[in-house]
Amino acid sequence: MTQEIHGTVADGFEAVREEFAAFVAGELPDYEGQLCAYVHGRRVVDLWAGDGVGADSLYGVYSSTKGAAHLVVALLVQDGTLELDRKVTYYWPEFAAEGKGALTLRDLLAHRAGLIGADAGFSAAEMADDRAIAERLADQKPFWRPGTAFGYHALVIGALTGEVVRRATGRTLQEVYEERVRAPYGLDFHLGLPMALEPRFRSVQPMVPTPVQQAALDEAPAGPHTLASIAFNTHVAGTGSLVDYANSRTVRAKGPASAGGVAAARGLAGMYAATISEVDGRTPLLKPDTIAEVGQIHSVGYDLVARTHKSYGLGFQATADTWYPFLGAGAFGHSGAGGSQAFADPRSGLAYGYTRRRLAFPGGAAPENDRLVKAVHAAALRG
Repeated sequence: MTQEIHGTVADGFEAVREEFAAFVAGELPDYEGQLCAYVHGRRVVDLWAGDGVGADSLYGVYSSTKGAAHLVVALLVQDGTLELDRKVTYYWPEFAAEGKGALTLRDLLAHRAGLIGADAGFSAAEMADDRAIAERLADQKPFWRPGTAFGYHALVIGALTGEVVRRATGRTLQEVYEERVRAPYGLDFHLGLPMALEPRFRSVQPMVPTPVQQAALDEAPAGPHTLASIAFNTHVAGTGSLVDYANSRTVRAKGPASAGGVAAARGLAGMYAATISEVDGRTPLLKPDTIAEVGQIHSVGYDLVARTHKSYGLGFQATADTWYPFLGAGAFGHSGAGGSQAFADPRSGLAYGYTRRRLAFPGGAAPENDRLVKAVHAAALRG
């Protein structure tokens, strides 16, 4: 049975609805997802599909959480509370252990610390607790000389930068986000989901690999002590899977800043719209110089963890280079292992958010984003 498409699009964005409907029609019968976009602060796409799904349904967005976390850091840099070229130890003296004393906040944000995980790994309880992760990593020897290379700090970057925020402000990153970003705009993008909103959470299910994908995994399985296994905490037993992580009430309640966020597509797109554009009469959260700074590529090339080409700005993925080369230079955002995608393209004024229930395989933005982003961007340029 063909899935019904709900929601609206603005004049000129009809092709986006058609593209979304065409994709959904070819998906699994139990597809659930949402697509939202703003252009220059005006919502122009607001679509969803799936049994029981609404515009306010909430999904685990995994690493798209990093966008909210590092918007907080950008705001504090803009305020002068944080300085990018100060050493991390200026804020967090204990971080100096094991040869990390020279690392700057700029290099930490650009995934250059070499501090991707812990030798002994983290328990499931620790993975939900940014303070616990930060305390463990302060004493951890980095896995490469800090500043000499980069690799994705998948499950710990938000704990590391969050500890800098806490030391500088006396408040958690999650508290600053709630006060300065989420609450003022009423965003359905939560770093710490209140119990009252739990009924809106849509639990995830893993996608089954295609035969080609499974063959690739079988040919080159990840070893138990690789950089990737350490970064994703799979080198220790008993910590659960990615599905378990998003489905943990403890994770959702605490909202760890690397991957524990919960959002609707409206929340993802709305946050990036507020970041670069006037929304509801409010000036953009970030000034043009700050937008240019966070979106500027700081690490590009071979990612030691992902073992492929990647690009990072300051806490954000460099979205044009990493995902969609047709976007404007300086586009920034973050995808998530559940298939979510969210970003801002300051040159076109586009802010984009996408969520889905089933995890994409093998991780990161779900492949349908390629066609959806292209359709939204083309319509934005025509407008």
